[in-house]
Amino acid sequence: MSSDEYGEFHVDRVSGDEPLLPARVHRPADLLRLLLGIAGIALVLGLATFAHGTTQGLARDIGTGAKAAPPLLINMAGLTSSVAVLIVPVAFAVERLIKRDGLRIADGVLAAVLAHGVSLAADLWVADAAPVSIRDALTQPLENGSLSAPVHSYLAPVIAYMTAVGMSRRPRWRVAMWCVLLLDAFAVLVGRYTTPFAIITTVLIGWTVAYGTLYAVGSPNVRPTGQNLLAGLRRVGFHPVSALRAEDAGTTDHPDRGRRYLVTLEDGPPIDVTVVDREQQAHGFFYRVWRRLSLRGINQRRSLQSLRQALEQEALLAYAAIAAGAHAPKLIATSELGPDAVMLVYEHIGGRTFDSLADEEITDALMHSAWRQVEALQSRRIAHRRLVGDALLMDRSGTIVLTELRGGEIAAGDLVLRMDIAQLLATCGLRVGAERAVAAAVEVLGPDAVADSLPLLQPIALSRTTRATLRQRARERAKREREAVLEASQAAKEAREAREAEGPKDRKTMRAERHAEKTAEKRALDEASEEAREEDLLAQIRRQVLLIRPTAVIEPAKLERLSPRKLITWIAGAFAVYLLLSQLTNFNLGDMVNKAQWEWVLVAAFFSALTYIAAAMSLLGFVTERVSFVRTVIAQIAGNFVKLVAPAAIGGVALNTRFLQRAGVRPGLAVASVGASQLFGLGSHVLLLLVFGYLTGTQEQTPSISPSRTVIAGLLTVAVLVLIVTAVPALRKFVSTRVRSLFAGVVPRMLDILQRPGKLVTGIGGMLLLTAANVMCLDASIRAFGGGDTISYASIAVAFLAGNALGSAAPTPGGVGAVEGALIGALTVSGLAADTSFPAVLLFRLMVFWLPVLPGWVAFNYLTHKGEI
Repeated sequence: MSSDEYGEFHVDRVSGDEPLLPARVHRPADLLRLLLGIAGIALVLGLATFAHGTTQGLARDIGTGAKAAPPLLINMAGLTSSVAVLIVPVAFAVERLIKRDGLRIADGVLAAVLAHGVSLAADLWVADAAPVSIRDALTQPLENGSLSAPVHSYLAPVIAYMTAVGMSRRPRWRVAMWCVLLLDAFAVLVGRYTTPFAIITTVLIGWTVAYGTLYAVGSPNVRPTGQNLLAGLRRVGFHPVSALRAEDAGTTDHPDRGRRYLVTLEDGPPIDVTVVDREQQAHGFFYRVWRRLSLRGINQRRSLQSLRQALEQEALLAYAAIAAGAHAPKLIATSELGPDAVMLVYEHIGGRTFDSLADEEITDALMHSAWRQVEALQSRRIAHRRLVGDALLMDRSGTIVLTELRGGEIAAGDLVLRMDIAQLLATCGLRVGAERAVAAAVEVLGPDAVADSLPLLQPIALSRTTRATLRQRARERAKREREAVLEASQAAKEAREAREAEGPKDRKTMRAERHAEKTAEKRALDEASEEAREEDLLAQIRRQVLLIRPTAVIEPAKLERLSPRKLITWIAGAFAVYLLLSQLTNFNLGDMVNKAQWEWVLVAAFFSALTYIAAAMSLLGFVTERVSFVRTVIAQIAGNFVKLVAPAAIGGVALNTRFLQRAGVRPGLAVASVGASQLFGLGSHVLLLLVFGYLTGTQEQTPSISPSRTVIAGLLTVAVLVLIVTAVPALRKFVSTRVRSLFAGVVPRMLDILQRPGKLVTGIGGMLLLTAANVMCLDASIRAFGGGDTISYASIAVAFLAGNALGSAAPTPGGVGAVEGALIGALTVSGLAADTSFPAVLLFRLMVFWLPVLPGWVAFNYLTHKGEI
């Protein structure tokens, strides 16, 4: 088969079992069930924690009912279930081994072993570390004075085994197994050997571990092979001779489209067959769920469809498209291929996809043909929903044929129909440019229909492949702009060096020339950046449509109901509340309020507020461009909210970089400025730690902290890290790459700052003020609980610097847990009583981390609304 006749295909002859099919597949459905199982366990434990009275009442009701049951019946049920719960799985394993299905048994055994381990771990956790309410809900006092097992370590493996081996697909075995499990649950519940929550938790653990195991190791592939396909065609009246598997280059991006075959028949022209199975149908499940939740006004196709529903939808769309007058493959037969796959048989259309055509082959007539197909669909309110290049097929006559109708929609709304026009505009524009794409669309649909689609011409409304191509083009444009600016900068530098080589000049003349050179250099850089700047494709399309319809609405329609940023914001807020409550769980807030000296609390609040001014100074000191000081202070306040979802150092760096870019600083210079600030901050942090460590060691109040030991420990740590980095090739390459990128961007920025003493003083002064304000805030927090006379400023500074360094390195948001532990430990070692250091550290963290969260959230949303981040 040639590519000119049938399209650009990679072809493999199908005979018997297909070697292309993997032996095992990782099913998204298994991952979904794993997540649901984890959520179910969390829900049960939450109910046990917060509905303690209900669980106790349920246990009493079952105990009351158990007294009425005959003891003989309970003993017989327990004995029968104990024996059967082991015999039934073994019998099923023997039956599977006889039928040579040992892989399923191996999966089941692995799941059972893991479930047993998880059950034992859960038992230990409940016995040693779980809250009392959970322990009461999952355990039952026994007659010998001990407690029953929270999780049944014999029952969870059985459930995991029967789930992993697929016993639920065989009705007789499924009924037998569930009868045994229900009998066992009845016996242990009525006999008061367990609780209802323990039974539910056991079932969920077995179920969850089974699907986690199946997703990790993969499930046996049950996709139909080429032999099944040929047999299925014979059942519906065809006489196939051979089948050739055809996969175009775009299939890997859309694996849910099905496998396609070109089948040669004994008595007629060839046919095209598409095979859809459950595995391919599940691909893209989570993406479809996210699109359905995040977009408003757009009816996504069901995330979970049965194979029959998918078959009926595609058949209906194929018939509807042809009835509307559009060119689409004619569906001539459908059939099931066993319980897990279906096939759709189409008349064969030889041709090539729009993506595979050369630029010179994409004529205006060809685009007119594509737009006429869309016009025909829209006349009957049919939406294609995926008008990308590989869904447009040019047949031998040069006419466009619409394929991939599976995701379409009947009786579509105006919004979805306009999205089709926007998508095809982008698809054509990527190949022939905005001007020709708009002209072809206007000639067929008219200017009004094209203008109405402009609000939908936004990345979120386009397909994944189109968005990826647009992002790639944006990166290429940014690269060209950077190269143009670098070339202009290099030319200005060479011109400056040439003028300096002309000879010595007086100071006044040199100052005037230097000022003129800087002005000219800045103007040249701006001109080079402006000349290299290009409009993105969507902006070009809007401009072309506005030339035809100046009154067209171009404001993007609000399609997003839930954006990733909004989702992260809500998650961060919930996480903040959880962390704050966990910090206060074992602390008596009333005692803290009664013992605190409120004048020192106000002093701590003042120094906490001063840290944001200092942080803004430390950042702007390394930025040569003009940036609003007030907006920078607001950005530092917003950084407190960002710390909730990222470690302190990472979140602050990302926010400041984004803020500087939005403030007009070029991306490379913004990254360099933040990097220079961080580098100077690291150096000052280490220097201050050494200085205060030495001062602390020389004071009689804290002889336990030795400066020599601190310095030696630091040097040994650095030496060990250097040895590890140099010994491991991967680490050595990673560090060398990072250092090279640092000297490529940060060091030149630092050299620029060194030539401006005022900026340097602002930056370093801000860093010192930031450290001093934090130390004074911690000191005021200590004095609020009467500990000011027992510890020196040097010791407080060492405690803060050590805690801050550990918090920056800790992976928890804001260093939660690590900072508190380090501060309490350092203050206690320095001589501060433990009953003073704990509330003092809590007050300090309340001032610098927790209380600013709400203002940080307000500042974050304000800057987002203003487009500053």
